[in-house]
Amino acid sequence: MIPILRASDAGELKRRVMNRSQLQNEEVSRIVKEIVARVRQEGDAALFDYTVKFDHVTMTAETVLVTKDEIARAYEAASPEWLDAMREAARRITAFHEKQKQNTWLNFDPAISLGQKITPLKRVGVYVPGGTAAYPSSVLMNVLPAKVAGVKEIIMVTPPGRDGSVSYPLALVAADLAGVDKIYKVGGAQAVAALAFGTESIPRVDKITGPGNIFVANAKREVFGHVGIDMVAGPSEVLVIADDSANPRYVAADLLSQAEHDPLAAAILVTDSEALAAAVQAEIARQTALLPPRRHREELDRLRGRSSSRRPSPTARTSRTKLRRNTWSCPLLTRMGCCR
Repeated sequence: MIPILRASDAGELKRRVMNRSQLQNEEVSRIVKEIVARVRQEGDAALFDYTVKFDHVTMTAETVLVTKDEIARAYEAASPEWLDAMREAARRITAFHEKQKQNTWLNFDPAISLGQKITPLKRVGVYVPGGTAAYPSSVLMNVLPAKVAGVKEIIMVTPPGRDGSVSYPLALVAADLAGVDKIYKVGGAQAVAALAFGTESIPRVDKITGPGNIFVANAKREVFGHVGIDMVAGPSEVLVIADDSANPRYVAADLLSQAEHDPLAAAILVTDSEALAAAVQAEIARQTALLPPRRHREELDRLRGRSSSRRPSPTARTSRTKLRRNTWSCPLLTRMGCCR
């Protein structure tokens, strides 16, 4: 069962919350710096070496680029309903960002000439996670704004599976619908470094966007300055404050929507209702049971405060124990006073 903590446990909860950001983890930082430096210096040789080491698959300059045949096969896994949903999402995302678009303007008068010149970036790299954090929405929401802005070339990187194909094939369909120019089967900090500095196979980009785990986040921070980035994002989190009028189904869904992102995600309910806490506890169990078997197990592990059976990152092997001790999620707190 998902634990229900009381106000008297608030001190322990605060300690966990304050310690859960792993971006300052020295071991993770050391590993990422080493990966970035090697890829910058050695190019493809280091990139493919890390792919073998962490993703357990051999990539070469001839196989790293996703082919049209691979994209066509990925479409076979997409249902008509899914495709319709993606096309509608793409339409809405594009319409939203069209309203944000800025234009070049010039103003001439006898005393002074003023203006603003808007120049789209030449090339942008988009990181798309694989595994349990794979969402086609990540592709659309990173690629389509770049298309609207007029970026000339969009490069996507996403982790390969052990069979050499993309670990999340529907990401290829989303990328094709969004208009990605090239897709490479590499992931982790090594993929970020390849985008930032370029290799023999992967061209250097002007900016890197897209979500990722702790290693991807640290890699983006490491290359910032050499290349633009969107942000250094921490683990997903949500705090729901609710009384007994709340619908436990909605509360549970909100908690699960963040818990599914990352083994370090935190999803917390604060309530003064014993009945609601118990109802949400039961609802979480019911909703996770509707997920596919592996995802079901991982969601429950995260919400119970355990780490996923999947490694936080292929690059995390030397620090896995340390990360696991700090992994926790979704305590249900009773009494409003516990959030003070």
